[in-house]
Amino acid sequence: MDSDNLAAVLHSKGDLRLEQRPIPEPAPDEVLVRMHSVGICGSDVHYWLNGGIGDTVVKKPMVLGHESAGCVVKVGSGVTHLKPGDRVAVEPGVPQVMDDFVKSGRYNLSPNLFICGKAPNDGSICRYYTHKASFCYRLPDNVSFEEGALIEPLSVGIHACRRAGVTVGNSVLICGAGSIGLLTLLVAKAMGASQVIISDLSADRLTKAKELGADCLLAVKREDVPEELARRVEGMLGGMPHISIECTGAESSIQTAIYATLSGGVVVLVGLGAKMTTVPLLNAVVREVDIRGVSRYCNTWPLAISMVASKQVNVKPLVTHIYPLEEAMQAFETTRQGHGVKVMIKCDKSDQNP
Repeated sequence: MDSDNLAAVLHSKGDLRLEQRPIPEPAPDEVLVRMHSVGICGSDVHYWLNGGIGDTVVKKPMVLGHESAGCVVKVGSGVTHLKPGDRVAVEPGVPQVMDDFVKSGRYNLSPNLFICGKAPNDGSICRYYTHKASFCYRLPDNVSFEEGALIEPLSVGIHACRRAGVTVGNSVLICGAGSIGLLTLLVAKAMGASQVIISDLSADRLTKAKELGADCLLAVKREDVPEELARRVEGMLGGMPHISIECTGAESSIQTAIYATLSGGVVVLVGLGAKMTTVPLLNAVVREVDIRGVSRYCNTWPLAISMVASKQVNVKPLVTHIYPLEEAMQAFETTRQGHGVKVMIKCDKSDQNP
């Protein structure tokens, strides 16, 4: 093993550096992974530009990144299900205590959750990274490292569609055609949605949504009135959607999702916006529209990997830019400017992608 553990380290607001870190040793229940592909998430950019997210503030240097896949190079003494050479996708959220949330299968809600790349925990934009072995999932030979890194955001889409109860014959409105919205589109279609309409400000993103199977495209402007947009959705679908999945966090978009959803339907809020948001709650109440939140994902990695391996979903078109780790700053800038869909950092110096 070499001694190069170059890492993208955030020191404070706007201060992202490439620097060498010691290669860590795996604990008995961990594996050491030579990272290959790590996607840049909007939260990574938010950390970089603002020095934190909400109450979570960077107080000491931390490695960014949490959408990742790589190759196991060393296993802890207690690890039996993985071995050196295994290619894995990494689930970043790991429960630390067997509390009631973990016991009930909703470990994503545990207050004792370790999340890689969330301050103060180091993330995975580096050459070598250690992680709990039970939250590293072996990738089939026909799933690339880039696809493996996309299992994380794909899992958000799976969890959102599960929370919404998407099933055969549903019509679905997806607000926002960023990477999460597009992946949610793929999942909704795979789960049997008969019609999916997706909205966005960007014509390029809507074009990508059409390529990925969206049935209707709704081009929106910032000054559009939510109630009018809801009527446009109904007109394009020939009826109000059973389910709306909001992936932007924008107040006006949340309002549109509520107004647009069929009475008795479900609105799932995925996007994170302002702490306080004005929404037409009475409209939802009198029409029995359920409003449900999403906190990342849980119990999704096996299904997500299976969906990709079986070609039920094709996530490859979402990867629009790939940068070597040495060009991490350019990768972050590309993401900040909103170019493409998913920007990926290739951390491994050698090319071991199938």
